[in-house]
Amino acid sequence: MVNGIPASGKSSLAKRLSQQAGWLKLSLDDIKNPFLQRLEGVDRTLNRTLGKASYQVIWSIVADAPAGSTFIIDAWFGFQPKALLQDYLARAGVTRLLEVWCQISADQVAGRYLARLGERLPGHPGADYIAELRTLAERAGPMQLGPVYSVDQDRQSPPDIDLIYDWIAHQLPQAKII
Repeated sequence: MVNGIPASGKSSLAKRLSQQAGWLKLSLDDIKNPFLQRLEGVDRTLNRTLGKASYQVIWSIVADAPAGSTFIIDAWFGFQPKALLQDYLARAGVTRLLEVWCQISADQVAGRYLARLGERLPGHPGADYIAELRTLAERAGPMQLGPVYSVDQDRQSPPDIDLIYDWIAHQLPQAKII
């Protein structure tokens, strides 16, 4: 799992990690955004509903994958209760879970989110969401359902993908590392 609040750098990290490892990346936004492109008038409530459905799709794909498959899951896991994630993991038959946590300060996340407002699809929260992101940055943390590698996005952006990849290889020594 590549986890972090919105605008914490998790999608960029997940993409680079997927390219390095050769593992399929499943991203909540990659699943949700085609709906935002086609639906008009998406408000925050519908956006969250689409996010919840996208989250469910991710775990359905994982559940249907052949045994031994490895995925990189890119999402802000804190937007749903931890118990729901545990239920999805159990139903999907996930036996090994690693988490890369993208830590970011309130100032950094606010700046990143503000800079990307013009690039976001309609239906994503606007500038009024920045205050909520600042609060999330101060209190959010990893899910801690397995080993966690924390990336400080304030100190090293982009993060050293080789260090993260080596940590994963050490945690999953029997996994086929390409």
